[in-house]
Amino acid sequence: MFGKFFKKKENGDGKENTRIPWIPLTSREQLDEIIDKSEVRTQMLFKHSTTCGISRMVLNRFGKNFDFKENQVDLYYLDLHSFRGLSNDIASRFRVAHQSPQLLVVKNGVVVAHDSHGGINDLDLKTLV
Repeated sequence: MFGKFFKKKENGDGKENTRIPWIPLTSREQLDEIIDKSEVRTQMLFKHSTTCGISRMVLNRFGKNFDFKENQVDLYYLDLHSFRGLSNDIASRFRVAHQSPQLLVVKNGVVVAHDSHGGINDLDLKTLV
């Protein structure tokens, strides 16, 4: 599933689009790593419901608008159906109510911005990185 997000794809005008370098978020231990890594690089967590059309639409739009170099930000992808308990841990750890889809931006160990649904694509991520 993640392969299609890591490859470069040519669009209709011959230009290559870089896919998002997702890091699968699958364990509670990764939350500690995310907090530690956020001291030196912005961390983003995208919570996605694989059965929700709205979530898929937001994820696709996010991918089309993604404009960061791989070394600028670490981007985690959480499949809510496979890891619902982990989503609850994220809500508790970062004190942000669970929603889906949802994006959290973590810097210096704390969430500096978050939004859900269409608001994800309205976040000015360039100012947060």
